[in-house]
Amino acid sequence: MPDLTVDLNADLGESFGHYTIGSDSDMLDIVTSANVACGFHGGDPEVMAATFAMAREKGVSVGAHPGFPDLWGFGRRVMPFNPSEIERIIAYQLGAAQALAAYAGHKITYLKTHGALGNLTERDESVATAVANAVRSVDPTLPIMAIALSHLERIGRERGMTVFSEIFADRAYTEDGHLVSRKEADAVLHDADFAAERAVRMISNGAIETRSGAMLPAQIDTICVHGDNAHSVDVARKVRTHLEAAGISVKART
Repeated sequence: MPDLTVDLNADLGESFGHYTIGSDSDMLDIVTSANVACGFHGGDPEVMAATFAMAREKGVSVGAHPGFPDLWGFGRRVMPFNPSEIERIIAYQLGAAQALAAYAGHKITYLKTHGALGNLTERDESVATAVANAVRSVDPTLPIMAIALSHLERIGRERGMTVFSEIFADRAYTEDGHLVSRKEADAVLHDADFAAERAVRMISNGAIETRSGAMLPAQIDTICVHGDNAHSVDVARKVRTHLEAAGISVKART
C-alpha cells in the first residue's frame, strides 16, 4: 500500500454560555484539526477564545465553522436565506473566528460549513457558490474544507482555490455518495469499531463506502468525527488508532 496521510477533524467549540456540548479537551487530544463554531449555531466569544487557546496548546490546527443562525436547532435546520445573505453570514462568522483565534494566539487556516448549511453545499450549486464567494472575498488564500463529491468541492477547485475534500467516519452514505439524511434512523453510525474499520477501508481505497458496501472513488484529504454526541471521543480514538495501525499517517493539512 502506498504511503497515505489523512487529517482527522472534529466540530468543536459548540458549547454556549452555561450549556456544554461535547468533550472538547478530550477530542483535542485525538484530532489534528478543530472546526470551531462561530456563534451562530453554537459557540460564543468565551467558548471560541478558550477553544482556540486549547487547540494552540495542543498543536491542533483550527478552522472557522460557520452555520445558520439557529442556536435552538443547532444549525441543523435549513433556513430561508438567499445566496447573497449566505455570503454575508459566512463572511461575518469567518471574521469573528479570525479575530478570536488571533486573540488566543492561534490562526484560522481553513473554513468548513456546519450542519444544514454544509449539507446544502453538497447538492445546491447556488449555496456552494455563495460559500466560495464569501471565502474568496475575505481571504482568497484560505482553504475550504468541502464534502467529497459536493458542488462546493467542484466549484472551489474550478476557481483555483485550495480545497480539502472531506468524508465522515460516523455518517452513512447513499448510493450516489451523499450523506444520508439525519431524518433516517441509520444516518449516524454509533458502533465505534465499525466506523473505524470503515474509515480505514475508505482511506485505503480512496473511495466513499455506501450503505450497500459499494465503493465510489473520491479524493479524501480529511475525515470528520462529530464532537457533539456521547460516543464522539470513543469513535475518534478508535478511528485514529485503526488508521495508524493500518500504516496511515494522521496529521493536519495546514
